[in-house]
Amino acid sequence: MKKYFVISSLGKDRPGIVNQLSKIVLDCACNVEDSRMTVLGGEFAMILMVSGHWSAITRLERQLPAVAKKLELTIATQHTEPRASTHSMVPYMVDVVAMDHSGIVHEIADFFASRNINIEEMSTWTYPAAHTGTPMFALNMTVSFPAEIHIGRLRDEFTGFCDKLNLDATIEPARH
Repeated sequence: MKKYFVISSLGKDRPGIVNQLSKIVLDCACNVEDSRMTVLGGEFAMILMVSGHWSAITRLERQLPAVAKKLELTIATQHTEPRASTHSMVPYMVDVVAMDHSGIVHEIADFFASRNINIEEMSTWTYPAAHTGTPMFALNMTVSFPAEIHIGRLRDEFTGFCDKLNLDATIEPARH
């Protein structure tokens, strides 16, 4: 029976971390099912969902403390289950650009949470505007909501919300 295991790792960025972590997963006869990796500042962060027979997952789990020490990473783990079916959910992409200021992420998260809409993925970053150097903020995320939600009404509410906060934003069907 296939089991699932989530591994979260964090540490100083340097070449070879993904190679070494994926090698230990392979050596333990597990498979990477889903993953995200990024560098934030000088820190490497990765989260993996791996699958395997219960004995392979156990072997991997036992080896991770030594791997963490060797690679100088903080590693946290969690046994999990496959995600429940989302057939009745509709994915949408949200893109936001604005002059950077505190609270944008919270305000956007609150907008969707107050409507019981789940944020599936989110990336944010800052950058200087061309020509002026003004600090800018960008957000890209995927949200999922039940198919029965009236998208026109939601889009109107989101547009009004963004206008009040001076955010330039779009919400469109996800194309993947």
